[in-house]
Amino acid sequence: MIINTGQRTDIPAFYSDWFYRRIQEGFVYVRNPYYPSRITKYVFNPQVVDCICFCTKNPQPMLSRIDLLKEYRQFWYVTITPYDREIEPYVPLVKDVIQSFQELSLKVGKSKVGWRYDPIFINQKYTVEYHVKAFHYIAKHLSKFTNRCVISFIDLYQKTKKNFPHVQEVPMHIQHQIVREFAKIAQHYHMKLYACLESKEFEQYGVICTGCMSKEIIEEALDIELLLKPSSVRDGCQCLLGNDIGAYNTCLHGCLYCYANIDKKEVVKQSQLHNPYSPLLIGEVNENDEVYEAKQSSSINLQMSFHL
Repeated sequence: MIINTGQRTDIPAFYSDWFYRRIQEGFVYVRNPYYPSRITKYVFNPQVVDCICFCTKNPQPMLSRIDLLKEYRQFWYVTITPYDREIEPYVPLVKDVIQSFQELSLKVGKSKVGWRYDPIFINQKYTVEYHVKAFHYIAKHLSKFTNRCVISFIDLYQKTKKNFPHVQEVPMHIQHQIVREFAKIAQHYHMKLYACLESKEFEQYGVICTGCMSKEIIEEALDIELLLKPSSVRDGCQCLLGNDIGAYNTCLHGCLYCYANIDKKEVVKQSQLHNPYSPLLIGEVNENDEVYEAKQSSSINLQMSFHL
């Protein structure tokens, strides 16, 4: 099975101590966000965990102890976008995240680290020209450290509309303009360009529109074959996104466009409940909670997979 860490929060950036303790103790509890009294227990064991997938804006807190994960296959996405503090208040500077990305790649391997440039939005400051220039700058500095990049345009979920009221959807003709230029840059730096739940029309520029965490991507990155099907979390999504161990309303980056946080007050409230010694990311196990053991088994086709 695959363990995901990045759909609900940024564990590497803010909860690395907790995560490494879970690795060392060999299990983690995850509270169901829709049925709060239901807790799932996942065992951390490389015999049944085929890969741990990370998605972060700041891998730096994980790097000094990453040898603790040497028994596990890993796949990372690091998001690097060119927005200033008014949009991403607590995200490290681009140059610092690039440096951390490079260090991570050297530690775990180029094929196991991807770059995300998303979400993309346009306004008077963040113009098409701005994005093209920024994308080229970042791609140039990552070209020796990854072979893939994922892009997507902003989606106006209710949380996003509430916290970022002036943002607008990017018109389709502008999307084409951006993707066309990004594709040229990616090709120049020998990167595969993927679009996350975007128009199939982008395939005409050489963009891969089959998902950002698809079975094919994981297999290619890790040199294995998986006997898995997509989780179908969203219509049209072919990604393997189940078994996430994070919690909503706990990411402290403060990005205005965030899809996982309701608002700042709830993030502060929830993050204060974090106990690095608890098996749960947030809070403790209560008397009325029911803990269920996840059914875990390896999905690797051993007849076709030869490398760890």
